Amino acid sequence: MLGIEVRERPSILKDRKKKNLRKNKGNYAWAYFMIAPTLIGLFILNIWPIIQTIYLSFCSSGDFGKFTWMGGGNYVKILTDRTFWHATVNTFLFVLLSVPGAICLSLLTAGLLNSKIKGKALYRTIYFLPVVAAPAAIAMVWRWLYNQEYGLINHMLLFFGIQGPGWNTDPGIALASIAIVAIWSSVGYNMIILLAGLQNIPKSYYEAADIDGANPFRKYFSITLPLLSPTLFFVIVLSVMRALKQFDLVYMITGIQNPAIRQTRTLVYYFFERGFEMDDKAYASVIIVFLFLIIMLVTWFQFIIQKKWVYYN
Repeated sequence: MLGIEVRERPSILKDRKKKNLRKNKGNYAWAYFMIAPTLIGLFILNIWPIIQTIYLSFCSSGDFGKFTWMGGGNYVKILTDRTFWHATVNTFLFVLLSVPGAICLSLLTAGLLNSKIKGKALYRTIYFLPVVAAPAAIAMVWRWLYNQEYGLINHMLLFFGIQGPGWNTDPGIALASIAIVAIWSSVGYNMIILLAGLQNIPKSYYEAADIDGANPFRKYFSITLPLLSPTLFFVIVLSVMRALKQFDLVYMITGIQNPAIRQTRTLVYYFFERGFEMDDKAYASVIIVFLFLIIMLVTWFQFIIQKKWVYYN
C-alpha cells in the first residue's frame, strides 16, 4: 500500500499543477480583457502620437500634408534658430517667476488652513475654485483686468492718481503679469496637496517640542518642513512641469497680434505657431521633442538634488 501511494503522488501533483496553470491562465486572460480598453486608449492617445511625433521630427513638411524623410536636418536647424532659444529662455524665466511664488503662497495658505480658524471649509472652497475653472475663462477675466484703458486694476490705480501700465502689452512686464495669473490659479491645487501632507504629521512631535520649550518658528523649521518635504517635493516637480508646458495663459492673455508676444513666447506657444499657424508640423515636432528632453533633464536634476533636502520618515 505504501508503494502504491508513493507511485500515485507524482501524478496527483502534476494534475494539480495543470489545474492551477489553467486557472492562472484564465485569471490572466480575464485581467487583460478588463484592462484592454485602457491599454488600447493609452496606445492610441499617448504612445502612438509620441511615435508619430518622433518620426515627423526627422521629416520635412510638404504640400497637402505630405512628409519627406530628411534625417536630422531639423535638429541641426533648430540649434541655430534664435526664436527657439529665445522661447526657451522665456520658458525658464516663466518657471522662475511663477513656481517659487506659487509654492510659498501654497505653503502659507496650507499652514493657515491647517490651524484652528473658523470657516476653514469655506476658505478651502474659495481657494480651490480657480482649479476647477476653465483656463480659458480665467485668462479672459484676467485679460479684462489687465486692460490698459478700461481694466479694473488700472481703474483702481487711477483712483489714487497712478497711471497704470499695459499689463499684458508692455514687453517689460507682460511675462510677469502672466506669472501672477499662473500663481493665482495654481495655489488652490498645491494647497490641497500640502494640506494633506500637513495633516499626516503626527501630533506627538509637536507635543514633544512643546515640552522642550520650542517656539513656533523652531517647530516649523525643525518638524513641519522636514516631515512635509516629500509632499513639497512632489508639488515642486508638478509645478515645474506645469510651468514648462505653459501655453493657454500666454495665448489668451497676450494674443497673436500683441506687441509683447516676443517676450512672452514659450516653447509650447512656439510649437503652436510653427505647427498650426505656419503648418510646419515637422519642425514643430522637433520643438516638442526638445521640450520633452528639457522636462526629463529638469526632473532628473530635481530627483538628484532631492536627496539633500527631502526627509523620508
